[in-house]
Amino acid sequence: MGLLRHCLPAVLCLAAAAAGAQQQPADRFPAAAMSFLGTELPAMEAAVAARDRDYFEEAMGRMLDFSGSWGFKSQDNPALVRFPMCTEAVSDFLVVGMCRIMTTADGCEPGLAARFNANLQKCRELASRQ
Repeated sequence: MGLLRHCLPAVLCLAAAAAGAQQQPADRFPAAAMSFLGTELPAMEAAVAARDRDYFEEAMGRMLDFSGSWGFKSQDNPALVRFPMCTEAVSDFLVVGMCRIMTTADGCEPGLAARFNANLQKCRELASRQ
C-alpha cells in the first residue's frame, strides 16, 4: 500500500507549516522529545498489537503539534540542528509503527527500525544529561 509514501510528504509539509512562533530553549529539546515519545511509544505498541490504524491518524496530529511547537522541520528553530537524533526519532516513530502493521508498504525501508532505535537511544542519552 502506498499510504506511507503518499502521506509522509504531506506530514512533513504540515509540520513545517505548523511551526510555532514562540520557541522554547533548544537545549531542552531532547528531554521534551523523550517525554513526548515516552507517552506515544507505549500507546503505539498497544495500537500495533491491536492492529489499530486509527491511533496513527490521531498520533500524527499530536506529532505535528509537538514539532510545530518546537519549530523543527522548518527553519523556525535552527538551533535544533544539533539534535538530529531527536528530531528524526519524533518524525520516524509513526512510520516505524505503521511498518510493523503494513510490512510491505512502499515506505518501509529495511533499515528504518534500526535507524529509529539508534536515534531514540542517542536522544535518550542526551535527555538524561539535562
